[in-house]
Amino acid sequence: MNASPLRRLIAGFALALSLSALPAQAQDAAEPAPPPKPARWSIAIHGGAGTMTRTAMTPEKEAEYRAALDHALAAGTAVLESGGSALDAVTAVVTTMEDDPHFNAGRGAVFTWNGKNSLDSAIMDGATRKAGAVAGLERTKNPVLAARAVMEKGPHVFLAGEGAEQFAREHGVPEVDPSWFYTQDRWDQLQRLKAEKLSAYDVDRKYGTVGAVAVDNDGHVAAATSTGGLTGKRWGRIGDSPVIGAGTYADDRACAVSATGTGEFFIREGVAHEICARIRFTGESPKVAADTVMLEVGEMGGDGGVIVIAPDGQSAFSFNTEGMYRARANSQGLKEVAIFRDDGPGGIAPPKQPEPEPAAETPAPAEPAPAPKIVPQL
Repeated sequence: MNASPLRRLIAGFALALSLSALPAQAQDAAEPAPPPKPARWSIAIHGGAGTMTRTAMTPEKEAEYRAALDHALAAGTAVLESGGSALDAVTAVVTTMEDDPHFNAGRGAVFTWNGKNSLDSAIMDGATRKAGAVAGLERTKNPVLAARAVMEKGPHVFLAGEGAEQFAREHGVPEVDPSWFYTQDRWDQLQRLKAEKLSAYDVDRKYGTVGAVAVDNDGHVAAATSTGGLTGKRWGRIGDSPVIGAGTYADDRACAVSATGTGEFFIREGVAHEICARIRFTGESPKVAADTVMLEVGEMGGDGGVIVIAPDGQSAFSFNTEGMYRARANSQGLKEVAIFRDDGPGGIAPPKQPEPEPAAETPAPAEPAPAPKIVPQL
């Protein structure tokens, strides 16, 4: 029995469809899925800058600080190696350093003039440019966690004092008794500062801050900074560390920066944002931009240092002091831990010292006027 024309038409159409699908199927079989993108992350950390010299530090103390830096760096690299975000990596580093009494942040914080610990911190996400900052905390165990809570769970950017602690408490950030932050060395520094009428820098010989910058496998950058401030600080003084754009900044379009140093000068220069702006608008490398801005800080009279990281993985240190506690690592196998100017990258020219003004010439004494003649009256 002959098939009807309609059946022949349907059969032919089905055959054509099956034949047209063969090349596509063969192509799918011949071209495997593209391989996963290779991991590419980078991280840099710091623990403050200042007068760190080999002659002023015992081998035992040097070993302690190198081990502390290595431990903090490992906390951040563990996050990035497992595919975690830059934001989680810098948080892990800074919480680790806040819990370490070697550093002036969290448990190792210096004392104010009134014998208290007053803690500041900031964090910023370069992908969204969201930021959180806190200042004047006295009970929050990890100020960086309070700063992150401000960024992620509140409508504001910067909270201070009791209000900041209340916000942190309401969002589950752990608190401790203020005695948690006490260390004998920091207490002794305050007593010496008062007894000998020293400056905060003279008694500690460094600017104590901790910070981290990172870029993750997705190319997002983040920065976090935390500090106890200056020994003997008064009047509710706040430095650059929690000030977004001064001591902390992150922008996927440029870089992430964390700073340490004479905070008043870093605020006036807007150091962290200035570095990012130079990279974004002039195309400078992180190292060139950081060195340029730090030279300007030095010319103003300030000193300290910065760590910088770019979305392409470039990292840089720049400091004009004799040393800086610092470390970095990346997915290509780089790992460095350094303290002194001569044992790692980053050192630049020290701040210019203003030339003394020439002494004014002492004018010759004027000749005394002759005594008036007195004519006796007869």
